[in-house]
Amino acid sequence: MSELPQLVSDLALILIVAGITTIIFKRLRQPLVLGYILAGFLAGPYMPYMPSVAESKTIEVWSEIGVIFLMFSLGLEFSFKKIIKGGLSPIIAACFSMAAMFCIGCGAGYLLNWSFINCVFLGGMLAVSSTTIIYKAFNDLGLMTRHFAGKVMTVLILEDILGIVIMVILSAVAISNKFEGSELIFSLLKLLFFLLVWFLVGMWIIPTFLHRNRSFINKETLVIVSIGLCFLMVVLADKVGYSSALGAFVMGSILAETLEAERIDSAISSIKDLFGAIFFVSVGMMVSPADLVAYWLPILILVVSILFGQAVFGTMGYLLSGSSRSDALMSGFSMAQIGEFSFIIAALGESLKVTDGMLMPIVVTTSIITTFLTPYMIKLAGYINSKEQKKQNKKDKPQSKKVKDGKITSFIASHASFTAFIKKMLLQTTVYGVLSVAVISLLFVSLLLVCRHFFDHWLGNAVCGVLVLLLLAPLLRPIIMKNNTSELANELRSQSRMYAILINLTVALRFVFATAVVYYVLNFLSPFRWYFHILAAVGIVLLMMRSRWIRKISMNMESTFVENLTRRENNGPAYARQLRGKDLHIARLTLPEGSTWVGKTLAQLHIGDKTGVHVAAIVRNHHHINIPGGSNMLFPHDVLEVVGNDRSIEKFSQRMNTEVQNVAQNEGDKMELVCIEVKENTLFEGTLIKDSGIRDKYHCMVVGVENEEGNVLACNADYQITHGDRLWLAGSHDEIVKVKKLLTKAEVIDINK
Repeated sequence: MSELPQLVSDLALILIVAGITTIIFKRLRQPLVLGYILAGFLAGPYMPYMPSVAESKTIEVWSEIGVIFLMFSLGLEFSFKKIIKGGLSPIIAACFSMAAMFCIGCGAGYLLNWSFINCVFLGGMLAVSSTTIIYKAFNDLGLMTRHFAGKVMTVLILEDILGIVIMVILSAVAISNKFEGSELIFSLLKLLFFLLVWFLVGMWIIPTFLHRNRSFINKETLVIVSIGLCFLMVVLADKVGYSSALGAFVMGSILAETLEAERIDSAISSIKDLFGAIFFVSVGMMVSPADLVAYWLPILILVVSILFGQAVFGTMGYLLSGSSRSDALMSGFSMAQIGEFSFIIAALGESLKVTDGMLMPIVVTTSIITTFLTPYMIKLAGYINSKEQKKQNKKDKPQSKKVKDGKITSFIASHASFTAFIKKMLLQTTVYGVLSVAVISLLFVSLLLVCRHFFDHWLGNAVCGVLVLLLLAPLLRPIIMKNNTSELANELRSQSRMYAILINLTVALRFVFATAVVYYVLNFLSPFRWYFHILAAVGIVLLMMRSRWIRKISMNMESTFVENLTRRENNGPAYARQLRGKDLHIARLTLPEGSTWVGKTLAQLHIGDKTGVHVAAIVRNHHHINIPGGSNMLFPHDVLEVVGNDRSIEKFSQRMNTEVQNVAQNEGDKMELVCIEVKENTLFEGTLIKDSGIRDKYHCMVVGVENEEGNVLACNADYQITHGDRLWLAGSHDEIVKVKKLLTKAEVIDINK
């Protein structure tokens, strides 16, 4: 027999230890993340009193897969479209808090007399809060339905994206030992370019593919397809120099706009939990008691810096972004920790051999301590909010301010239509321009070599040029022609001659841009003079503008993209698109297993009267019951879309999750099969089965009668029970017990004998 692989033994160890610790932490009502980290510490190499993992490198690979699944799941819940709809608010909050924490990290390193490069890397580690830890903590504490939680997760997504920029900057600083402004700008533009290309191309291809093959995709196929797409994007992100976490997040955000988003999230939840647990266990394995003793002062300083910095500057960032004081306080306090991105930055410094080896254990230990304190920081923010609310309620005179519109406000309002037109022009030019650059770059790298291989040099260039221009035509035409004759443009032209001149000027500028793109292709591939290239580029662009065939292709491409982008939103209830209140918001909650609400109508539950929320829709197997009435009955695994404020939704969630019955412990409902021998002077002797009351009174069923040979024969309701019959009865445990008590002279025979 072959020897058991060491990986199997290691997984058995960490999963058993993790299972025990998480049960303990669940009973103590602590975040499960802490249980996983404790399990890693117990199973790690620094715990001499327990068996330890032998192949830590393999576990690290599994933990990286855990990060991929966690970020993929996060992308499924918070898409790029949600960030764009948020406007500048999450951007302001993210940039302000990250800048403040970066400075605090550099200052803390300076106080500890660390080198310049260590200080800069420390600032980068403290600048990014942990998305996975906060996401897990919100789930464990039941806060995902709160209004502020959505804002926090949006800001965290932006921090993860900006964290990629920080890593690029730190890499440049590590090489040159100074900041390079041009390198920063180039890295940022490169990141934005790849994000736009991935999102635009992905939104055009993937939702269309899933929608057209929806009838052929069951749960098993959906798991394979979605995870395959996730890892494909991870590979692409790695090829262009970005982290696997970013690639997984991008693919999740693309799939978040499809109708299959909820099915994918449900299908991969178990896989995500498994690999996510291994990730946090691997973090706990890095903790060494010796490091805690040796670096206690830096750890203490960093813990205090993170708690104080996020509580103060994180809250200020949310206030500056327009959040209410209570939401800002909850948001800022909840971000007072560091996590997986800090580990990645620390590993980057070690791989470049520019940071000291002490940085990794200090950051890991700091992360564990701040993770442990995260739920208490959230509870502290809630306590402060409750105190502030009580003080506010005591004030009889509410403060009100009247804001008068100034000249600047009225000027902006009068030019709102032109501003909206300019935004549309910039958006469409940017989108189609980025796609055009991506097409040129991809084809010049791949197609040009193929054409030159099958033809000679110049003929290969000509063939490649024709194919490139054919693919560019549907992208360049809308840059020039789109929205030029729209209602908004015609309205602006009729209002003022100045607006008409400005609109025509934008058309000319966009024509020049499209001509420059075509000129670049011709100049790269053609041996003629530059002025011939300019004339040819102008003629090709004019031909693109007049071609109906190109116009049709362009419109079909754009309509497909818009349909994919809005399919999930349009598939839902209309109220979700109309609700814009600051206090009221929508939450989606699934009936838990064993819910006592199953089989009851909304009228019987009195949800609105008892919790203050309104059930706006019931989602059942992808079928929406919009605005359900009181007679609508709930079924297992129904998803309730409810509308309310934070307090009412939290009250509703608590009631729904507490009104459940533990099916595993309800032994009385279990079915049993027993054999009863009918003896003299018993209750059943001489009666027909239909008159015995076995079914009506005792809720049991006569399966059959056993003959002398041991065979069980079926019998109908008119069968007369006689002395010596061996009746086989089926029923619940409680009902069988009642029969046993009443038939004191009947002998219950063990069917296993």
